[in-house]
Parts: sequence; structure tokens; C-alpha cells
Amino acid sequence: MGFVKSQDVNVLCINKTLAIKSVTQHFKRLSHDKNMTTALLRFISCKIFLFLCTHSHFAFLNSDTVMKTAFCALPALGTLLAVLTPHTSFAADEQVKMNQVQVIGTHNSYRRSIAPSTLEWLKKQSPKMAEALDYQHGTIPAQLDGGVRQLEIDIYADSTGKRYAHPKGAAWQQKAGLTPDQNLSDIAENQGTDFKVMHIVDIDQRSSCEPLRNCLMVIKAWSDAHPNHLPLYIDIETKQDVPLKNGAFTKPEQFTPATYDKLDAELLSVFGRDRILTPDDVRGTYPTLNEAIRKRGWPTLAYGRGKVVFTFDRPHDTARYLTGHPSLRGRVVFTNGRPGDPDAAYTEANEGFVGMAGNGSAEVNNAAALHQIQDLVKQGYLVRTRSDANTVEARQNDTARRDVAFQSGAQIISTDYPSFEPAPWHNFTVAFPGGVIARCNPVTAPATCTAADVAE
Repeated sequence: MGFVKSQDVNVLCINKTLAIKSVTQHFKRLSHDKNMTTALLRFISCKIFLFLCTHSHFAFLNSDTVMKTAFCALPALGTLLAVLTPHTSFAADEQVKMNQVQVIGTHNSYRRSIAPSTLEWLKKQSPKMAEALDYQHGTIPAQLDGGVRQLEIDIYADSTGKRYAHPKGAAWQQKAGLTPDQNLSDIAENQGTDFKVMHIVDIDQRSSCEPLRNCLMVIKAWSDAHPNHLPLYIDIETKQDVPLKNGAFTKPEQFTPATYDKLDAELLSVFGRDRILTPDDVRGTYPTLNEAIRKRGWPTLAYGRGKVVFTFDRPHDTARYLTGHPSLRGRVVFTNGRPGDPDAAYTEANEGFVGMAGNGSAEVNNAAALHQIQDLVKQGYLVRTRSDANTVEARQNDTARRDVAFQSGAQIISTDYPSFEPAPWHNFTVAFPGGVIARCNPVTAPATCTAADVAE
């Protein structure tokens, strides 16, 4: 069912049990509202709704032992609820859409610093890679408290429960004359068939939460405590490739349609369907997700507050995740879609910044990135980009890529250095002016959008 406004629909009553359950759950959520007057009005309106739906004058209810669906012919009640129960205490929530807001996220949000001996070993093997991995993050709750509204989590499948239990890095360090890091001995967290959370097999496995289910539960607890938060994006990278093509690293397990089914079930088991904004919610009655975001657009903030949105970081997930689920029907995660494809609503434009210089080396192409991303967001896509990568911009204190990301209208800007985690070189950070959590999107937001409209 697509996202709807209260004044657009009539009320559907099932039976007394369902009505009571619905109102009880609704009020539990509303009880967190900072505006107690609003909460009280909402509660009163729920009571009215419950009275009407549980009295035979208004609903044709059978016995309590027989479940039958009945309609409450009360179009006027929708108007009453619209007057008495605003969706949140934020006045513009029904006007500003999710893709008209810009937020900051973190790259590899779970990742702790690489272990000392591993870093020394890596410097000898690949100095550039060692430099690229020289960053870290605090706990996920600390990041959310600091204003991050997009998280990235890398996961590995492990159907046997043994694939990653004995990292090879310890032996490599010992061979190089280094004392192996303790965390690279047998790792208890890497045993069992849960999805593993880590960056690089064998060498870069230190995570602030492990396995995936624990990470999700940490996020869910924070969300429960902050029910009016802006939509929270969780970018999942399924790790299926070896980091170096030398044959020495443990080969990651490949994801199959069944693996993706298991992933969907895990996400739903932690958050529940009502707390996740899914592709089905956005598609509504349109034949494809792509047509829906182009013609109707994304849900409003009123619909998205308090919810999480799962996305895939890599295009390699798309074909297998779509198997049996055209246009992501029945799926939980948005693919990193190719613009124009039926499943495309969310896409990443990280590579738009990279071009090739005349000497064959990589260079940042800010002008191309700006044009590419602005074109995508104007078409209705939700876009994630990066303001820095591999510690390059941070070491050089180069803010050009960050500034272009801000101007581009990409709704999600991912960094290794949010305001509360500055780089050790030059104190490089990525933050909006004024230190706000979110701001009106410079490309897609309506002219009437103000900072207060996208606050929490």
C-alpha cells in the first residue's frame, strides 16, 4: 500500500481486537511527543475512533470469534482526525518530501581503527592502502547523537559459521616479524552463521558492533528513544570480493537469492514492517518504482519520521535481489539502481567525482559530478555521494569535493569525518553551516522550506 494522508482515506475497521491493538500501538508512539497538548489531542481522537469502530451503529461486526472485515462509512472522521492529530509537531511535514532534505552520513560507520601491527604490516605491503584505511569511527549511538542520519554497514555471508573464524592476518604479521594483534587470533564473534560485520577479511575486522543483528538492535534502540527523527538511511554493502587479487585472502561467500531472503527477514525481525520504509511503500499503485518516484515522488517527512530506509551500496546486488521480485515487490532494501531501470529510485554517484588525467592517474572531476548529481535529483532520484575518500581530501585539507557535494543536491553526503570526528590532519570535517543535522535541499526543496521544517 502506498503512502497516504489521513484526509485522503476513509476508515477501515476490522474488529474490536484489531481496533484496540491499533489504537494502543498508535498512542504508545505518540506518548513520546514533546508537545503534550498535541499528544493529548491525538489520544482523544484515537478514543473517538475506537468508540465509533467498536459500536454497531458504525461498524458491522460479527462475533469476537469470527474475523470478518467491515468498513466504517465515516468520511467525516478523516477530517476530524486531520484537525485533531497533526502527524508530528513540525508544521511543514506534509509539504516537504524526503528527497527535498539533505543529510550527512558516515562511511563504514561500524569501523574501529585498524589494529597497530596490522597497520605496520600493511604499510610494507601497500602504503597507499595503509593510508586509505587510517580512519575510524566512534560507536553508532554516538554518531547518531552527533547528527549523522545515514549509516553504512558492511556485511559478509557465512552459511557454515566457520569461514571467517580464523583470520590469516595473524600468521602474515608473525612471518613479517611483528607481534600479531590479539584481535586477529580466533575471533568468537566471527563464529556462527549470522551476517558478519567487518571491512576486510583477515586484516581489518574490528567493528563497534557485531554481528549485523546487534548493529540493528543498537540502531533500533536509538530510534525508539528519538521517535521524531528524520528518516534514517542504512546503507548495506554486501562484501563478496577478495580485497587483493593475489589468492591469499579468504574468499568471501557469494550472496544468493536465498541469502537475500535471509537478510530481509533479519531486517524485519528487528525493526518490524511498520518502522521500515520499503520499495512497496514508495511504489504504491504505480507499475514500477522508477515510474513512482518520477511521477509522484517520495513520501513526505510526515510519513518518513521515525522510520529507517535500507539501501544497497553496490550495484552487484541488483540482479540476484530482484529474482522473483520485479521492481523490488515484497523486498525490504532499495537497490543501488541504474537510472531508468524499473527498480531505480535510489542510486549512488560516488564515481562521478573520478576522472582520468592525461598521465593516466585518477583525478577529481568536480564539474562533471555537479552536473551528474543535479540531473539525477531533478529527475526524482534519491542520491548518495561522498565528500571525501581514502583520507585523500583530509590529508590535503581539500574541501572542493565536499563543497560540490553540498551544492549538488545529493540527499545523502557520506564522510569519514563528521563534525565531531575531525581528521588528525588540519581538522578536516564535513558539516552543514550552523552545525544543523539537516537542511533544505539546495536543488529540490520548495522555496518555502525553512531550517525549522527539517529539524528534529
